[in-house]
Amino acid sequence: QERRIESGGGSVQTGEPLRLSCAASERTFRAYAMAWFRAAPGKDREFVAAITRTNNTEYSHSVRGRFTIARDNAESAVKLHLNNLKPEDTGTYYCATLLNRSPYLTDYRQYVYWGQGTQVTVSS
Repeated sequence: QERRIESGGGSVQTGEPLRLSCAASERTFRAYAMAWFRAAPGKDREFVAAITRTNNTEYSHSVRGRFTIARDNAESAVKLHLNNLKPEDTGTYYCATLLNRSPYLTDYRQYVYWGQGTQVTVSS
């Protein structure tokens, strides 16, 4: 079964950066969109950022201006650059694929091929 493979998580201090990567197969990398979600302990899964195959992007209000999502065509991967991290960014970060065109980029129920997640911990 197709799955995503996330990497790049870690433990950092407030204000430090991290770079996450999500590897996909070449076939599904060309799907309509890929996105990052996160889940903090005891909280629901939360949309973080999405990018379409035409490089249109969308961000949650809480990360806009600090995080950047980008496609790496050479690696068939989607990267998430996390800058100016805050303790509230702590959580497990997952990437997933949206196969077909949809106006609901922020709705996790539209996505398939979830990875195991990568942990991001930000301490103050």
